[in-house]
Amino acid sequence: MTDTVRLMESYTEMTEMLLPNDTNNLGRALGGTVLHWMDICAAIASMRFAGSQCVTASMDHVDFITAIEMGEVAVVEAYVFDTGSTSIDVKVDVHAEDPREGATRKTTSSFFTFVAVDDDGSPIPVPDLACESDAETGLRAAAMEAHEEQAHQEL
Repeated sequence: MTDTVRLMESYTEMTEMLLPNDTNNLGRALGGTVLHWMDICAAIASMRFAGSQCVTASMDHVDFITAIEMGEVAVVEAYVFDTGSTSIDVKVDVHAEDPREGATRKTTSSFFTFVAVDDDGSPIPVPDLACESDAETGLRAAAMEAHEEQAHQEL
């Protein structure tokens, strides 16, 4: 295991086209489908960071800000912004994109916590997070601030 891993090494972006099987009767994304995509993207980011299998420990509050319409592309982005001894905190943002017009809008975001595990499912240590560029430092600071704000809103 590496002692430190850069934030951008965890950065993951997925795209999904919203098709009829993943919509409600209004032609909009099912919330459970969006949460599924978010969990997968966050899992990939945490595994890239830890270099090991990771399991979802928790997911923070989620607000669906705007709907994703059938035919639009969901862009799911995730990156590690903090760590514990065996845990990894991941920020996940979802945007809807109209591929014909190129317009995008934010639809939701949340914070996930993963735990790195060995082949037996026991927790293992994770690397320290390194932010070696201004962009990485900015992403981490924005995630920490948003996470703190969300925690205060829930109290």
